[in-house]
Amino acid sequence: MTRTTPPRPVDAEAVLPGLSAHRRTATRLHPRHGVAKAEESSLAGPLLWPADEPWPVCTAVHPKDTGHRLDDVRLKRRILAEARGRDFSDEERRILDAVDPGRYAPDLRDEDPLPLLAVAQLYARDVPDLVGPEGHDLLQVLWCPFEVHRPDRTIDVVLKWRRSQEVGDVLTNQPEPPVAGREACVPTRCVLHPEQVIEHEYQGLLSEDLQDALADWEEGLLDEEEDDEDTDDSSEPQGYATYEEYEAAMARARAEEAYEVTYRGDLSIAPGWKVGGFASWHLTDPAPVDCTVCATPMPPLLTVDKWECDGGSRSWLPLEDRGSTDAPDVIDPVGIHLGRGLMRVHTCPADPEHPHRLSFQ
Repeated sequence: MTRTTPPRPVDAEAVLPGLSAHRRTATRLHPRHGVAKAEESSLAGPLLWPADEPWPVCTAVHPKDTGHRLDDVRLKRRILAEARGRDFSDEERRILDAVDPGRYAPDLRDEDPLPLLAVAQLYARDVPDLVGPEGHDLLQVLWCPFEVHRPDRTIDVVLKWRRSQEVGDVLTNQPEPPVAGREACVPTRCVLHPEQVIEHEYQGLLSEDLQDALADWEEGLLDEEEDDEDTDDSSEPQGYATYEEYEAAMARARAEEAYEVTYRGDLSIAPGWKVGGFASWHLTDPAPVDCTVCATPMPPLLTVDKWECDGGSRSWLPLEDRGSTDAPDVIDPVGIHLGRGLMRVHTCPADPEHPHRLSFQ
């Protein structure tokens, strides 16, 4: 099934024509539970990995024998999904009670190589905003699922660019680490439904004039809503047989209230896993992310987000999912939570093979 982002509630560039100079495309990946093939784009699915090429490993020295077993994480998520809306069976409760972190790889020393975890595979034919080295049409993303790397103590991400047509025999038994540091470092297997959308630059990075104009526009919207409320006489319980009928009618009216449109929530940056687009700095001040080799500003290549849509960005929820606004496999399909919920992988536009950088929100 395709996924379709609804039209924006307001045409941002019609409201403020100056925003046309601050637009960029992004490809929303729309992950949903499912198992893909190695020839398809996916999250946590099998990679188109050559049979004669070594699988990448983490060589950093850190604890590697203790954590969550990947099979336990997947089983727990499957039970939670299948039991949604009903009580757990006794067997399900027994399994969930037994799923705990532990020392499951006692023979694995801190200095031993640890297989990286396959996270994402993206084909350029599916993801129009995927920009890599010339002639490469496939990106594979892997990471070490222990948040112990570098001074910021997070996961270690590895990018592998390929020419898919040059891959011969594919590795069938693809390695995995025996454990992960946290459950939230293990992605759920998902198929993708890529969709290209338009984004506009984060508000705090716009010119002062544009920021002031946006503030005036949003304030005007609030004034209009207040005027509507002042002229609304529906607060009186008239025409209802009982007070309970009145309360039920008011509850329906509140549920149908006009959505409060904001630039940040609705017109700027799409939520969820995506390729390309802009970076949001909603939890911190904007920070430069420049290439460590050539100092070129690095836009986000891949955004890893906990939410497909959260409460503040519900207008981005695809039309096909409007009947499932509280379904965990729609709102949080991948199960990843890094930083405070969002991680970005930045690459150098001058040379995508320069070292990438990470940023968090």
